Amino acid sequence: MDIRVNDRITMKKPHPCGSKQFLVLRIGMDFRIRCTGCGREVMLTRQKCEKNIRSVERAEQPEE
Repeated sequence: MDIRVNDRITMKKPHPCGSKQFLVLRIGMDFRIRCTGCGREVMLTRQKCEKNIRSVERAEQPEE
């Protein structure tokens, strides 16, 4: 999957606060994502995160 920093992802299961939207903060073997509902940061393995992604919204690229 092509996921980049600052992309917004929608997960299949909601965070305990009720939000399904997350912001990608770091990528690599692990993903660090921040819940857009409560601001809590979560670290997940790449495999687990990619399995639970429903959709990806690209961050807008700055114009050069």
